[in-house]
Amino acid sequence: MTVSSVIESKIQEMESLDQIERNYRALLSVALVLNSQRDMRSLWEAITVEITKAIPWARASITLYDPQADAFRFYVLATTVPLVALNRDALVPRHGSGMGWVYEHKTLHIRPDLKKEQVFPEDKLYVQEGLGRMINLPLLVKDQCLGVLNIGTRESGDPDPGDIEFLTQVAMQIAYAIDHVQAYEQIDQLRNQLAKENVYLNEELRLTKNIDRLVGESTVFQHVLTLARQVAATSTTVLLMGETGTGKELIAQTIHDLSQRYRKPMVRVNCASFPAGLVESELFGHERGAFTGADRAREGRFELAHEGTLFLDEIGEMPLETQAKLLRVLQDGMVDRLGGKQPIRVDVRIIAATNRDLSATVKLGTFRADLLYRLNVFPIRLPTLSERPEDIPSLARHFLELYAAKLRRSCTDIDPDSLERLVRYSWPGNVRELANVIERALILSHESILRIDNHLLLGLQDRSFTSLPSSDLKDFERRHILQTLTLTDWRIEGPDGAAARLGIPPSTLRSRMKHLVIKRPTAD
Repeated sequence: MTVSSVIESKIQEMESLDQIERNYRALLSVALVLNSQRDMRSLWEAITVEITKAIPWARASITLYDPQADAFRFYVLATTVPLVALNRDALVPRHGSGMGWVYEHKTLHIRPDLKKEQVFPEDKLYVQEGLGRMINLPLLVKDQCLGVLNIGTRESGDPDPGDIEFLTQVAMQIAYAIDHVQAYEQIDQLRNQLAKENVYLNEELRLTKNIDRLVGESTVFQHVLTLARQVAATSTTVLLMGETGTGKELIAQTIHDLSQRYRKPMVRVNCASFPAGLVESELFGHERGAFTGADRAREGRFELAHEGTLFLDEIGEMPLETQAKLLRVLQDGMVDRLGGKQPIRVDVRIIAATNRDLSATVKLGTFRADLLYRLNVFPIRLPTLSERPEDIPSLARHFLELYAAKLRRSCTDIDPDSLERLVRYSWPGNVRELANVIERALILSHESILRIDNHLLLGLQDRSFTSLPSSDLKDFERRHILQTLTLTDWRIEGPDGAAARLGIPPSTLRSRMKHLVIKRPTAD
């Protein structure tokens, strides 16, 4: 061997060592940068930058497999050649493509001379872009292939084995970085989901400290409860109709609690509480950048209620344009986030409520007829309080017990004359107004018997009393208690006892029985 050949060999060996060192440093840089990312957007940006620094290419891309489309989508695309058709919006089918071959075989594929031989359909497009060689490498995490790293160059010919080894290592780092970020985002999504559910559950607990017991033995109210129990076992859409304060939200919660979805939250949306421009974002969610101020992606109430119940209160106030999107969700169970490209499937049970005549709003053109048909599958009309006067004593005593504990008052019963005033009042605000009156009276009272002054608490005018026929409250209450005691075989305590049915403590029932001279009849 001549001296010149030895020198040349040493130079080649040193250049090879330099290349190995450069590849090693580049690979270390790729690993450090990629493994420091926490979201997909920044990961794609980092991959683009690192590939640009580490690999000589004319076209470099990362495609991930989309099972729903059975095709590959571009998530990273960097090029120095003019694009022909395979741009960021393109879909590359799995069947018959080079990416599909690599995905299925989980090994790399090299086409060293694209101009001489086009193996796959996309190769013709690569040639039109001026590429001479294409290398497809699988993005593998254990035995799972996430997608493909695609490296195209202007040069033709077999690539250097060292370069292939380097690209394989880069592909492995990219695959693990993608898997790591996907896992991190999934954990973050679950954490956010739990946090949001916790907010709703805390709100539900707060609400249950108020009007959460279904009190009332009247025929009309028991009919409502029967319908609620019957429909609860299904996933049928329910439309609750009734005046403000009749307990629509309480009935909705009861239907949810009795359903198979009770382990998931019932998410509430007041359709009248959001400006028209924000209703869609609240219901359907939005992607980052969908509108000014949308600095991050956000789930809508539909996604939050997945496998649970969505309660749409005041549905009659929903804007027409939002009604059209709601109709689509009810038809096919797919939600489109604002700014999103792919629909999201949701499984949600809908309970809607309104205090308006929706048929009249359809005639006025402010509510869609087809949406009304979708919502009006199982309608339940809630009676006004004036339609169930026999429930007023039980409700009043229920609220007395509730607010006496809350306000630390020692009141144990309501003055009979005050009860008569409550029964004869027309109650434009229904049950909610009754609860407010009892709470207001307790705040002003420091006696053991609650007395309710007409003008101070109800703001009554004379016509408020004449709007309902006068009745003998004592006789009415006596008959009601006797009927309940007969139905329970004179059992006062226990879950099926008369006190529970009347919605009052057993001690209060015994006190009322003594006051009304009610005694169990003796056998002859």
